[in-house]
Amino acid sequence: MYYTIYSSPLGPLAMAASGKGITMADFQNGARPLIIGKDWIRQTEPFIKATRQLDAYFAGQPVQFDLQYDLQGTPFQQQVWKQLLGISPGETMSYGEFAASLGRPSAARAVGTAIGRNPVSLMIPCHRVIGTNGSLTGYAGGLLLKQQLLDIEKGL
Repeated sequence: MYYTIYSSPLGPLAMAASGKGITMADFQNGARPLIIGKDWIRQTEPFIKATRQLDAYFAGQPVQFDLQYDLQGTPFQQQVWKQLLGISPGETMSYGEFAASLGRPSAARAVGTAIGRNPVSLMIPCHRVIGTNGSLTGYAGGLLLKQQLLDIEKGL
């Protein structure tokens, strides 16, 4: 397993990758920091494309993260994470709307659970899913970080 630490304006973002793609990415100052294994190798090469796209994102450019992932999850979680990639920067969607977009309008809670297990925060944009009344709910990095990411995207 490889890892790197990206210095973002919102704090360090740790990323891990297998030989197949990015497996995890989390803000280290959030509620769910990435625990780096003792046998992991710090290397920048597997993360060059991700770093370039993150640089563009934090420079205020609209970015649809186009990266190779190696995510472990149930088929439903995989479906949810893939669908998250379809929410454009600057847009938000409620959990109910998101469940409906999957063809499962009554599965908002299951969708919320799958979103909460997203191992690649920011690049798979779970921060763009909000409560029905527009409130911010559930983000592994914390609600302040979720708001900061949405604020960045408002300017795009």
